[in-house]
Formats: sequence, C-alpha cells, structure tokens
Amino acid sequence: MQEPASHPPISTPVPTRVRIGPVHFDSVNQRGALAAVRRLIAAGRGGYVVTPNVDHVVLATRSPELRGVYEGASLSLADGQPIMWMARLLGSPLPEKVSGSDLLYPLMTTAARQRWRVFLFGATPEVSERAEARLRQRNPWLSIVGRDTSVWNPEEPGSSSGVVEKIRRSRADLVVVALGCPKQELWMARHASQISPAVAIGLGGSLDFAAGAVRRAPGWMARAGLEWLYRLIQEPRRLAYRYLVRDTQIVPVFFGALVRRHLLEPVTAQARGA
Repeated sequence: MQEPASHPPISTPVPTRVRIGPVHFDSVNQRGALAAVRRLIAAGRGGYVVTPNVDHVVLATRSPELRGVYEGASLSLADGQPIMWMARLLGSPLPEKVSGSDLLYPLMTTAARQRWRVFLFGATPEVSERAEARLRQRNPWLSIVGRDTSVWNPEEPGSSSGVVEKIRRSRADLVVVALGCPKQELWMARHASQISPAVAIGLGGSLDFAAGAVRRAPGWMARAGLEWLYRLIQEPRRLAYRYLVRDTQIVPVFFGALVRRHLLEPVTAQARGA
C-alpha cells in the first residue's frame, strides 16, 4: 500500500463573519474550513471549532456562557440549510453549508494525509468502536490514537480530568468531540487550554452517522432544509420538543437580526457620516 502524500498548507484569506443573533458564522466553504483547521493545527496554539445550527443559536440566546463559547471559537461553520437562507436574507450569503456530519469524512482524509493524531471523544462505547473501525476502513493510514466515551457533567468540576489526561498522553493533534450541544461546546471552551496544542472540533452526532447507528436524511431533503423532519420521524420522542417548540424561537431572533441589518445599521452609518 502506497503511503499518502502530505499536502502543503492552503493559503486563504481570513474569512468574513456573518452574525445571526448571538452567534457568528465564518464565510467559508468546505475546502476553506479544512484549510483553516490545517492552519490551526500547524500554528500549534490549540483552539476549537464549532458547527452551530438553528438549535444552537436558540440555546445561545438563553445562555451567557454559551454565547461566550461561540464568541471565542477559532472557527464557526454553518450547519444547516436554514442558516444559509437566513444569511442570504440578511444580505451576507454564506458560500456553502458545512455541517459536522458532512465534514467528518473529508476531515479524516485530511488527517490521514497530514499524519495528524486523532482522538475521538463522545458517543456510546459501541458507537465509538464501530465509528473508529469504519473511519479506518475508509482511510487505512488514519492514526486514531485514542477514544473516550465517559459521561461528562458540566456541573461537576474535575469530571473531565480523566479524558483530558488521556488526550494529553496521546499527543493528539485533533480531538473530535461528539457530545451534542451544548455539552460539546462547553467542554471545548473549558478545556481548550488544557489539551493544547490539540485542536478540538465539535461534530455532534457525526460518530453516530459514521457508525451507522443513525441514518442520514436523503440528499434532496438536506438540500430542501428538511433534515430536521427526517430526524424527527426517526426519533419523535427525543426530538419533538426541540424541533417543534424550542427551535421556533429562531423566528424572533432572525427578525431582530433583520431589523438591525436593514434598518438600524444604515441609520447608524448615516449618522456617523453626517
């Protein structure tokens, strides 16, 4: 088997940011996102990457800590077609949806080519094991140097000492955190300095998809912004409140952003020029 070639870093400009409510999104496509992760790892200063969707924006409006987490992220990627639509209506279209589940496989291909050491944190023991096997099958040169499936409680200080030590001992370059929102975002922000120079990336249920434990929506549903409906049909008890009640709060959040973008900002700019 021939060893994969290592590609030089891609030089790309610093992306612009689009804000929806309390969460910003970097204006990058998938290639730009992978290049940004490569730069973060090459810099050797750690950091963390978030992939917010509509639900994350709603949760951030309720939690000052979560708002701070998104504000401090090294890279923020738009997960979901509704985010794309809202950015376009705000007059700042994003180039491409870069969801965590779409990014996992290209990211692992890049990791194999760059010889990164990868650590998987999250999911159940069965899902984590199966996901690792499938990821290795797709990329035989992928170096997964550790896994941890322990349950983290944000209310218990020190409950992450074990996994942090495992990550540090593994000398990981990239940590895939699959705890779901808001746990994974809070964990990354609280422990980024402890696992540095490793870069953490929150990929939600991507390990469940990789393991085949959860089926992904067909492409046409994803393009139509109906992934949520597909998942709701699969897990109605778990997801009904989230999709049918909580996430409807995105409507006032978006209209608030729309008013600021099209009414308040032009007035402020005009006043400054007067």
